[in-house]
Amino acid sequence: MALRIKSHWWNDENERSLAEISSALAFIGWRIAVDKAISLHCERFVYRDDAQRLLVVQEYLLFLIQIADRMAHIQLDDEQRRELITQFARKCVEHVQDNSQDLLGPGDYGSPFIARLNERSTEYAEFRLDDDGPTYPFLRHLGHEIQTLMGDQDENRWVIDQVMDKDGWDAYKRFAKAFRDLFD
Repeated sequence: MALRIKSHWWNDENERSLAEISSALAFIGWRIAVDKAISLHCERFVYRDDAQRLLVVQEYLLFLIQIADRMAHIQLDDEQRRELITQFARKCVEHVQDNSQDLLGPGDYGSPFIARLNERSTEYAEFRLDDDGPTYPFLRHLGHEIQTLMGDQDENRWVIDQVMDKDGWDAYKRFAKAFRDLFD
């Protein structure tokens, strides 16, 4: 089933705040990340449990936050960019906390996500987003992180290829389109 993303404002005559845009981006990012986790399962990659599946969703979110940061750098001044990405990340933390708590029970799921975001931000800083999208090393890093989460048992051995060649690109394209649409 195809994922339908609504990325146009209902009343596009009103100017939207960065808080509204970041909230919409977080919702869209969450939906894309969940869709990509489901896509891996549909391709017969195996999750050992819901916790592992949620970590894969989070890894996609971390990737999309990096994409948003690169796109915001082109479109916004430094202060606006910082505000947008900070609020986007905060909304992602809320999605992670709420959904993890629903599936896994009470606990602090947001703090580990923030720690991974800080770690990934440093790692992804080495990679570029050019006119065609994320570079090969950018996608390879996403694939590597998901491969690490999924393990290298026989059924998950090629997950890195699936992420690099198909799912990572698709996540980028859907998110980038939504990002541009929300600012139009």
